[in-house]
Amino acid sequence: MKYFELQMLTVCSALILSGCSFYEESLWPSLTGESPIADANSAASSEKPVEVLTGKNTAEIKIERPAEETNSQPPLGSGNFVPSGVTPGTPTGTFVGKKVVELRSELNRLQGNISQQNGELQKLRGQLVANSRQYHGTIAAVNARLQVGTTPGNPILVQQFKSAQGDLSRVAEDIAEMNTLANSIGSSSTMSAFLSESAKSAFAISGAVDEDHQQLAILEDEVNRTDVLIDRLLTEVSDDVRRQTNYVTTEQANLNLMSAGIKSGEIYGGNLMNVAMASAGQGTRVSAGTPRSTTNRRPLVVIRFDRKDVPYQQALYNAVSRVLEKRPDAVFDLVAVAPSAGGPARVALNSNKARRQAEAVLRTLIEMGLPPARVAVAAKASATTRTNEVHLYIR
Repeated sequence: MKYFELQMLTVCSALILSGCSFYEESLWPSLTGESPIADANSAASSEKPVEVLTGKNTAEIKIERPAEETNSQPPLGSGNFVPSGVTPGTPTGTFVGKKVVELRSELNRLQGNISQQNGELQKLRGQLVANSRQYHGTIAAVNARLQVGTTPGNPILVQQFKSAQGDLSRVAEDIAEMNTLANSIGSSSTMSAFLSESAKSAFAISGAVDEDHQQLAILEDEVNRTDVLIDRLLTEVSDDVRRQTNYVTTEQANLNLMSAGIKSGEIYGGNLMNVAMASAGQGTRVSAGTPRSTTNRRPLVVIRFDRKDVPYQQALYNAVSRVLEKRPDAVFDLVAVAPSAGGPARVALNSNKARRQAEAVLRTLIEMGLPPARVAVAAKASATTRTNEVHLYIR
């Protein structure tokens, strides 16, 4: 009996899957209005089955996607940069001996600066980790609430969102302090290079005794070891600044998308540009340019504005993100479609309204992270359209 139930479940799943495809050739059903009809020639998709949500007068297709895992903070360096100290010497009374004493004093001061800079680095790393954990804990709570569904503009989520913004701002402030520290370490590197050259030059000064040269050799070795330590310290701090800066930039984009999700009361996923970059392995600069003709082209998404507040955002995000996963350099044509029936005045009224609706869809795409340069906007009238629509085409 269990085998029979499993077999029937497999057959039903296959039938459901055959009605949905995310390739460019697929015709996406309208998001509101009439019941969606799958293209009989659509290729089978490996995606999860879609869930059809039916209302009183509308049928809406919604692709249920699991909440994406929260991006964790990139790893920070683990180095602890403690100078080895300076070997004490014995004054010889010569001019070179006095020079050695001066250089030793300068090296002591330099190593003291390095110890202070290392302490500041460890402190900043601790702050970064604590602030990042606070930030991710806050957005995890927001995503968990959005995942199960909530009211649009939920004031609790709005407050949590503001808290997350504050947490991320503190992370950015920590990175700014770390960047200032990197500049300070750069000054120490310059000082180290000066001491190294001074120690080498002291060997050429006449009037030195053997003990002067012995102490100079020890001092030169310690300067060189200090220089290597500074170089490692500067490299690690610079890497931390670069990674954390990219992290904050990515999270700021994700917060913008979360803001759009809170407005609609739904969870989306990652920022669309981040989706494209992750699929491509690197950022790609592309531009949509001039809109192309839509003749003989099937739209990726059709949004029918046959009622107020059409909830198109989730399905629009799903469609575009799936495209960018497969084609990170994809560009789109966004077309406002108005009915051509009803006389010139009615056509003009519908056309203006359709353009405003297309602009609203474009703003939604931008909030989701799609660069404006990736979308070309156009408008047309159609004799087969009974209500205003916005079509999104992929090139």
